[in-house]
Amino acid sequence: MARPTPLSVDELSEHCKDIPLWRLDGATLVREMSTSDFAAAIGLVNAIALLAEKMDHHPDILVYGWNKVRIIVSTHDQGALTILDVQLAKQIDALKIVTL
Repeated sequence: MARPTPLSVDELSEHCKDIPLWRLDGATLVREMSTSDFAAAIGLVNAIALLAEKMDHHPDILVYGWNKVRIIVSTHDQGALTILDVQLAKQIDALKIVTL
């Protein structure tokens, strides 16, 4: 399968309208999530891991504090954001995880 190409500034701007919980940070999309406790944070990480494996597109994930998760998506081999990043962000947003 052909690897996706970087999104143009205009394309990225349009796609970001569909994922308002994410912020653009250079060549990455970032979302911070707070959960009820540490176990819920790890559950969230595991749910994201399943999505990422299915897509073969893996985000950077940081668990910090006792209940916070930072998700960072980027297409590393492109050094930019691609449609895969937007698709993964949308799938993460669709998870039925209770967050604070």
